[in-house]
Amino acid sequence: MNRLRESPGPVLALTAAWLATRALMLWVLVHSGTRLLGGGSVTREVWRLYFRWYGALSHGTFPVHDTTWQYPPGAGAVLLAPGLLPGLTYFQAFVVLTLAADALIVAALVRAGTRPGRSLCGAALWTGGLPLLLHVPLARYDVQVTALAVLSLLTARRSPRACGVLGALGAVVKVWPALVLLGTPPGRVTRTAWTWAVAAAGASVALLAVSFDNPFGFLREQGGRGVQLESLGGTALNLARHAGWSGRTRYQYGAVELVGPYTHVVATVSLALTAAAFGLLVLWRVRARHWSPATPYDAALTAVLLFTVTSRVISPQYMVWLLGLAAVCLTSRHTGQRPVALLVLAASALSSVVYPLSYGEVVAGTWTGCLLILARNVLLTAAAVLSFVRLWRSTRSPAAKAPTVTRPRADSDRLPDHALSVS
Repeated sequence: MNRLRESPGPVLALTAAWLATRALMLWVLVHSGTRLLGGGSVTREVWRLYFRWYGALSHGTFPVHDTTWQYPPGAGAVLLAPGLLPGLTYFQAFVVLTLAADALIVAALVRAGTRPGRSLCGAALWTGGLPLLLHVPLARYDVQVTALAVLSLLTARRSPRACGVLGALGAVVKVWPALVLLGTPPGRVTRTAWTWAVAAAGASVALLAVSFDNPFGFLREQGGRGVQLESLGGTALNLARHAGWSGRTRYQYGAVELVGPYTHVVATVSLALTAAAFGLLVLWRVRARHWSPATPYDAALTAVLLFTVTSRVISPQYMVWLLGLAAVCLTSRHTGQRPVALLVLAASALSSVVYPLSYGEVVAGTWTGCLLILARNVLLTAAAVLSFVRLWRSTRSPAAKAPTVTRPRADSDRLPDHALSVS
């Protein structure tokens, strides 16, 4: 810490890199109308879809009978926020707020990385990894959600209450941040974090339900979703087109999905795999015996990876979540997820080739498109399996077999810097 204070070079270099890469992302965003970058399909989501939802929300109601609205009520607050910036169009204000959330993430990662026993590798991964997704992160609200998840994890050791509240707010916006609470150490830390999370989630949902009409309409639309083209099941069906499968693609529920024979079976299998993944995570939680300072971070990345690869939907913006969680893992020198972070980086780079650069090939089901999405999903699957294996082994270490066990001090919300053995 003292060395970093005396020599701010790494932090200045990261700041310069962030400014340069975000300028490049903005340049790509401005030129996103070119055919190579998808002909404006990426930015269209903001100025057409999000702005339409903003209109409904501004009149006190969540979108009604809109199959593309599949998000928890907290998403409404994020989509209304651009209206608070005067003098800017909705699109401009949305991008400004996204960049602000991005800056908040990198600042939090830098602050965490400059503490004793920590590393700036996490801030470096986020700074250099997000531009691999080109301009997609600037035209989706996943950066804002990831900011809540990242802050939740980074505040866990000092304030389990803040960890729980931030995780809950993220879950109310887009569900998955609830998974960041999975790895909180047993004892008072977990009780405090989860109690405050439930209270915060309940209070925020109640407030939104009172303030807006139709707050739970998203459940109907979310349940009706099929198999998205980019999911593991979609990849299998897309390849099956070359073997004579008679299905086709259709734009519905806000995504390109596959329709035809066996799609319902594939969707059901995906849901079953998600349930199995949840079961594995519960088993890990019950059997885990050794918590290091990095365990909450590693568990969050593992959980989101497992839920991502088993999902019926693997949209390109999902990579934003994984990059953020991988970055948090790398702030700790105790993490076992370094190889997983490299796989996430590789999958992110390939995701941009899939969408928007070669999405026409993917939708058409050409061999090029099929192999590209297959390669991306193989990387994600390998990352998920490796992540779970390394998490399991790290919490079943020989230290856990010692007859003497310790727990976090009951009179403190702070975790010690050394590893904890718990029964």
